[in-house]
Amino acid sequence: MCAVPPNGKKILIVEDHADSAELLKDQVGQFGYPTPLVVTNGSEALQKAYEENPDIILLDIVLSGMSGLEVARKLKADPRTRAIPILAVTAKAMPGDREMCLQSGCDGYLAKPFFSQNLKAEIEKLLIKTH
Repeated sequence: MCAVPPNGKKILIVEDHADSAELLKDQVGQFGYPTPLVVTNGSEALQKAYEENPDIILLDIVLSGMSGLEVARKLKADPRTRAIPILAVTAKAMPGDREMCLQSGCDGYLAKPFFSQNLKAEIEKLLIKTH
C-alpha cells in the first residue's frame, strides 16, 4: 500500500481539549501534512467543513454541546460533505463504542491513547480509500 503524499492535504481536527488538540496538530505536522485546521466544538466543525472542504476530519466524539456522533451524522447527511472521510479519535473505548462511531458515519476509529504510527496509518488508509 503506497502512502498518500501529504502535500496539499487539508486536515480538520475537532478536539475540545487544548492539550489533545495540540498533540494531534503536532503529530499531523510530523507526518508532513501542512498546518491543520483546529476547532473546538461541533458547530465550528460543521462550519469549517462547509467552508474549507477538508480532505479528512479527525473527530473527537465527546464534545461540549453537539457530540461528535451528531457532527458525523450531519456531515454524512449533507451532499457537500458526505465524501469527506471522518476518523473518530476518541477516549470512548468501551465495548460497542467503535460500532456506534461507525454507525454514526465515521469511516474509521482510533481509541485514545494511541501510538503515533497508528494515527498515521489510519489517516493514510482513509485518504487512500477516497483518492
